[in-house]
Amino acid sequence: MSKISGSKALIEGLKDEGATVLFGMPGGANLPIYEELYNSEIRHILVRHEQLGAHMADGFARVSRRPGVCMGTSGPGATNLVTGIATAYMDSIPMVAITGQVATSSIGKDAFQECDIMGVATPVTKYAFQPLDPREIPATVKKAFYIAGSGRPGPVLIDIPKDIQTGEAEMEFPEAIRIRGYAPAMDPDITMIEKAVELMLTAERPMILAGGGVAIAGAFTELQALAEMLMCPVATTFKGKGVFNETHPLALGPIGMHGHLEANRLILEADVLLAVGTRFSDRSTGKVSDFVPKTTVIHIDIDPSEIDKNKKADLGIVGDVKVSLRAINASLQKRARQHKIEKWEKRFNEVKENCKNEWKIDMTKISALSVLKTLREILPANALVTTEVGQCQMWTSLHFDVIEPGTFYSSTGLGTMGFGFPAAVGAKVAAPTRPVVDIAGDGSLNMTEAALATSVLDNIPVIVVVLNNTMLGMVAQWQRLFYQRHYMGVKLYGIPDFVKLAEAYRAQGLRAQSIDEFAKAVKLGLRSDVTTVIDVPISPEEDVFPFVVPGTALKDMVVA
Repeated sequence: MSKISGSKALIEGLKDEGATVLFGMPGGANLPIYEELYNSEIRHILVRHEQLGAHMADGFARVSRRPGVCMGTSGPGATNLVTGIATAYMDSIPMVAITGQVATSSIGKDAFQECDIMGVATPVTKYAFQPLDPREIPATVKKAFYIAGSGRPGPVLIDIPKDIQTGEAEMEFPEAIRIRGYAPAMDPDITMIEKAVELMLTAERPMILAGGGVAIAGAFTELQALAEMLMCPVATTFKGKGVFNETHPLALGPIGMHGHLEANRLILEADVLLAVGTRFSDRSTGKVSDFVPKTTVIHIDIDPSEIDKNKKADLGIVGDVKVSLRAINASLQKRARQHKIEKWEKRFNEVKENCKNEWKIDMTKISALSVLKTLREILPANALVTTEVGQCQMWTSLHFDVIEPGTFYSSTGLGTMGFGFPAAVGAKVAAPTRPVVDIAGDGSLNMTEAALATSVLDNIPVIVVVLNNTMLGMVAQWQRLFYQRHYMGVKLYGIPDFVKLAEAYRAQGLRAQSIDEFAKAVKLGLRSDVTTVIDVPISPEEDVFPFVVPGTALKDMVVA
């Protein structure tokens, strides 16, 4: 057995795990790895900032449902990755982040570009590795991918000192690994499944609340089959938006702070709530003590720590969401229906119709709402859509219906401005033949505009729709509502000119000042072989409603 370097072992380990692309940036502490990448078939995509690389790996992972890989050098390169790693951690996205580190002889001596990235990243990773012998690298890579992708997914860090990268040793590449104390529960307790089925069948007003865990498990068909067997409505969390076709007659859309009218109203009337793959976050529940206080709650999640963490469950089931829903569906198919719910069906259809009449959009004027409705009409059902964070995100949640499940992605847990554009680039790498659109605000796009260079030079064309209100819109809305319109630190003054900015990066820049112009711009973007930025000026006074004010309950929702 010949000796190879730690860097060579890393690249071979990545190939063994099926990694085909790496989003990264070189520096002094990871150059030995780049030397091995030079002759590797792994595609390297150069980013202009390490945070962009982490978000691209995140977007790639959400679409491919395989761990995304990103890399940075030591010190600032490593810390720049952290925001993207934390974003993935909060949204349970599989990722393997690789950082270079100073040589082992310099660790702890405040060497140039040294940082204790293990200490920094541990709170926002599932696990952090620092191999101190080149021979540890093959097993470390296999463990990292296994941990990242199994159970409740999440990011894993591999921090490799430079001398471990260059050091040579005889390597053993394990075919399988076992991690003591780590054994994610996949199969639910069948007794608990039967109890859940009994509760759902005897309910008079059953409802399903689907969270991001449905998307992570890819349990779209199982969820729809369950809803149709029970003929009960499906609401989602914002993280779960798009796990259920939002044009389906049983769809209610997301609940929460900026939830759909019908979803926020009807969930409070349910007598049994089947919550699947959700953590009952504050943005979903509002004041948690007032969230479905008299409802029987069944909670399914692969992470046992989520059961009873935020919302007490009457019945908790630990297991993989896809496996659990299949078990429930199999049990339902064996039974005759025990309870008719025609009154409930009539009620939720009535509420949906009333809410539709309560909310009108003027399609003759350009606004965030009319733009999103027009975008939905133009895009094919299988288009992949990302969003930034803020008003653009919430308008999309409310007014852009996801048709094909699993085609919508946003930073929901950490709420990271700037996520959407680089995530769209990563999504396009994972699905190069599908249209990819980022719905952005001008504030968010300002943060990660450098992804334009990567998208153009690496031939990764996406569309960015900028809802440009010349403001940090959501903060400005709060200042209007709660701080007597005292605008402080929110005015962006229309700088930069996004059309000229796109052109400076050799992308296509367009401005749309009417709905007709916007529709034409989107169609041009869909035909373009370079990234298209569509600047859409909208009113800085346009607010996002409905709105559940922090500290209040869903029942206190403000409609306008």
